[in-house]
Amino acid sequence: MATGWAHDGAVQEQIDSTIDDAVQRARQQLPQGPSAEFCESCDELIPQGRREAIPGVQLCIACQTLVDQEATYSGYNRRGSKDSQLR
Repeated sequence: MATGWAHDGAVQEQIDSTIDDAVQRARQQLPQGPSAEFCESCDELIPQGRREAIPGVQLCIACQTLVDQEATYSGYNRRGSKDSQLR
């Protein structure tokens, strides 16, 4: 298949790169260190099961849900080739 200046497999490389970036960003956002016994935001007790399941957790489920809803994702692929941006 002719793809202009892009080499064979360039589209798949872009897809893989975007996924790799998203996974890396998600891993960096995971909490680390000791888990808090009480939520940093509302001072509610964080259940033992949550503290064991997520090392370094600092927020209760309700507060974490609010933080997750506020998070934004641009979705812009900065590694996109000039050829793919012209389409």
